[in-house]
Amino acid sequence: PPPATGLDRREPDCRPMNKPLPLLLITGAAFGFNFPLGKLASAAGVNPALWAIVICLGAGLVMMVMSVIFEESVPVPGIARYAAVSGFIANVVPHFLIFAAIPHIGSGLAAIMVALSPVFTALLSILLRVRPPNAWGLAGIGFGLTGAVIIIVARNADFVAEQSLWLFLAAAIPVSLGLGNVHRTMAWPRGAQPMRLASVTNLAAVPPLLLAAYLWGGTGLAALLAVPGLVAAQVVASSIMFTTYFRLQQAGGPTYLSQLGYVAAVLGVGAGIIFLGETYPPLLWAGVAVVAIGITLSTIGQKRSTRG
Repeated sequence: PPPATGLDRREPDCRPMNKPLPLLLITGAAFGFNFPLGKLASAAGVNPALWAIVICLGAGLVMMVMSVIFEESVPVPGIARYAAVSGFIANVVPHFLIFAAIPHIGSGLAAIMVALSPVFTALLSILLRVRPPNAWGLAGIGFGLTGAVIIIVARNADFVAEQSLWLFLAAAIPVSLGLGNVHRTMAWPRGAQPMRLASVTNLAAVPPLLLAAYLWGGTGLAALLAVPGLVAAQVVASSIMFTTYFRLQQAGGPTYLSQLGYVAAVLGVGAGIIFLGETYPPLLWAGVAVVAIGITLSTIGQKRSTRG
């Protein structure tokens, strides 16, 4: 039998905002804004660890307020340990690596690294028997990964392949995201509510990120204070993302949640058309269609797994 976890397996909730597919689309759309906002912050000279702090501290404080307003406050044993481990694996490591690597390898290759996370999540879910994907889910992951790579390549992403050290470090992005996805389900404290977990996990990531910012080049705030609009946009996007992120973890499991990178890749296409007036070749639209097929297959697999 699969190992026991703190994440209760409840009957499916029929309300739209508690269904995996709407949660995946909202979370993935909000997550997709991290890449252009992070790229703009890097261009403005903001320390990458400091920008990751903007995400974690901003979303953590917003989630704390929302948890107090909307969730029942009950003692949850083990929540501090959960927050410390999950915050480091799933927040500190990938956020810092993404924003630090983008100037060296390009946002396109960084996005591909994120798009690989469902593969690692599925492998870990199968090995550890933590809500492993069925055949439909595995097919969906394959289609989604293929479509995401097609989209990124078709957009002529700014690859900079000569930075071999950064390529090696960036390879840790999908591994850390996969570990974080599985750990959140496996170690979910019994009785803990999603907004509270989102708050403590994000806030627990702030101290190690402060240390990383100091070691990276200091915690000077001048560059950050020079882009208040960018900071506000990032806090809003991060808060929206984490409002649904842990609910998606609870409703869909680690492998389904990991596909938010695919949604983010599609969002990048829409943002390019609306805000930048970009036009794309037919190959890119084929990639969008393949991603849609992948998400559809994964949603079917998730529903069948729940019914089973």
